[in-house]
Amino acid sequence: MKTLVVCSGGLDSVSLAYKIASEQQLIGLLSFDYGQRHKKELEFAARAAKALGVPHQIIDISTIGKSLTGSALTDDLDVPDGHYAEDTMKITVVPNRNAIMLAIAFGVAAAKKADAVAVAVHGGDHFIYPDCRPGFIDAFQTMQNHALEGYADVTLLSPFVTVPKSEIVVEGAKYGTPFADTWSCYKGGARHCGRCGTCVERREAFHLAGVADPTDYEDPDFWRSATSGFKAEGV
Repeated sequence: MKTLVVCSGGLDSVSLAYKIASEQQLIGLLSFDYGQRHKKELEFAARAAKALGVPHQIIDISTIGKSLTGSALTDDLDVPDGHYAEDTMKITVVPNRNAIMLAIAFGVAAAKKADAVAVAVHGGDHFIYPDCRPGFIDAFQTMQNHALEGYADVTLLSPFVTVPKSEIVVEGAKYGTPFADTWSCYKGGARHCGRCGTCVERREAFHLAGVADPTDYEDPDFWRSATSGFKAEGV
């Protein structure tokens, strides 16, 4: 299938891009600038597109992002340290983010006569993000079937939706994903902090997958204490 991948530049979406490039016809990567403080992730999406030899488009929805207030990813709020399974991590929710991005992605895919849009939501996201759960994915597909009826037939691919992040690392390694050229940290510093939820989850995923982690963390050992008492469960 001719497939457009929604790619943030993170480990999950870049791994997905490499998987789709091997299994389908990858026609491009689509990224979004929604005013995220870790906007540098978009540079890594561009690197992935260049390495895969496909177009990369960044859609600016930062004016919309300014209205999606209350998230540490867009507002002047501290990104908490700790495991993704902690309630404190809910401050990183950007309201309706995936629904907005996917609606745009489906419109772009329909215009490009693509067969599918692929997104890298995964099982570890279920605890914090309601728009990463299987129910949302199924409902969104149903909504788009109605929205594009008679004009286009676009399938939403979410191969990681029920698997943990460690499985994404395994898949990424299988397809030769350059993990060092991906960005996860929500704090957007010069290096991965090693302490925020997404850094902890990234470090834990490599450990569980048994794959060497090439990431340069400011605090490479914090993940051990952060994961000792928590395990994110799917909803």
